[in-house]
Amino acid sequence: MARNVVILVVVTFIAVVVQCQKTDNKVVCYYNSKGYFREGQGRFDLPFIEPALQYCTHLIYGYAGVNAENFKLVPLNEQFDVTRDHYRHITNLKRQYPGLRVLLSVGGDADDVDTIKYLTLLESVDHRLSFVNSAFTIVKSFGFDGLDIAWEFPKTKPKKIRSGWGSFWHDVKTTFVGDSVPDEKEAEHKEQFTALVREVKNAFRPEGFIVTITVNPNVNSSVYYDTRALIPNVDFVNLLAFDFYTPGRNPKEADYPSPLYSLIDRKPDENADAWVRHWLENGAPNNKLILGIPTYGRAWKMTEDSAISGVPPFKVKGAAEEGPYTKEPGLLSYPEVCAKISNPLNLKGAGSHLRKVGDPTKRYDEVRFNVSDVSNRYGVYAFRLPDENGENGVWVGYEDPDTAGNKAAYARAKGLGGVAIYDITLDDFRGLCNGEKFPVLKAAKFRL
Repeated sequence: MARNVVILVVVTFIAVVVQCQKTDNKVVCYYNSKGYFREGQGRFDLPFIEPALQYCTHLIYGYAGVNAENFKLVPLNEQFDVTRDHYRHITNLKRQYPGLRVLLSVGGDADDVDTIKYLTLLESVDHRLSFVNSAFTIVKSFGFDGLDIAWEFPKTKPKKIRSGWGSFWHDVKTTFVGDSVPDEKEAEHKEQFTALVREVKNAFRPEGFIVTITVNPNVNSSVYYDTRALIPNVDFVNLLAFDFYTPGRNPKEADYPSPLYSLIDRKPDENADAWVRHWLENGAPNNKLILGIPTYGRAWKMTEDSAISGVPPFKVKGAAEEGPYTKEPGLLSYPEVCAKISNPLNLKGAGSHLRKVGDPTKRYDEVRFNVSDVSNRYGVYAFRLPDENGENGVWVGYEDPDTAGNKAAYARAKGLGGVAIYDITLDDFRGLCNGEKFPVLKAAKFRL
């Protein structure tokens, strides 16, 4: 009898520990307020946010920016954020979801006017103090729980398509003169950014405010982030490890935008696993790293010169036309993609159907994943070949519930702190695909 009691106690203890570990996992949901201004079925009104919050532990409101004259943190849309009180509408959601933490994010590639100000701010103690004080005031005044720092650093250069001779000449030139450097003072900016984060944390600590970092797509972590110095001053780090290929960066070549692992003949750091390993190897604890998962796809125009199979990489001709909801060439939200796949007579009538192609890899890898069936290492894509006139060809690499769930399983297996969904306004928040709302978010949540 006593032995049975002991076994019961041990089993109960283990169950409690496992449950605690599961509840420690973070699901960070980005909310980009520009979704409010989309038209038709793409408009993300405030009531749509509530069904998502049952799955989110943190909500990041995007975006604030930096005033180039006084270096204060400022709303990017003051009329909407402050005058119409949208900041307060969002933070008041904590009354219905008391476990939710709401952060304001600054930068995030949304403040795209005079981005050099983000580097200029770092270079002066007075400028940093102005930023810190204004950030503290806005966070406290509007009921946010902290600040997410999605600093706008220069991007890495995209891969260029070169012929054999062009590739040879580039290698020779690089050997003698090196590649051009987008930021001549990158070492100083790295140290100064660490100082800024430390100063924000010191100012926020008495109020218990959260400080997080978001590493934007295509920013070199080894150049701008001193991991060991930053980690003690942040609650967690969101790694937006996607958009390695986009029509804007790569208008002549389409490829998987968000692979989980490295692809053959690509840059070794253009995948999520490489980003995670870099931060871990440089001293970040697993539980402070959050893996970003996009809710959209990147789309290019296929031409008669494109590979007929659609297997990347291959030649394309710039961004595909805008979707009916996002209205941005080369960007398709998840519901825009799934509608074109599930129904051949939709959006633009007959001939708009896309053929979906699953991930090409499927193998067993119990050591790496601790699960038996491993797929979706690279991502899914869908395409439509051009017609007889060479028009209407489309290729889109995107994230769907299966790949999102797979990335969440990777985060769990690596012992990471959770996942970040970027962003919920581009998920299927209306349930247009199959009646299920926020399928990408839910898939990631339930595989974590």
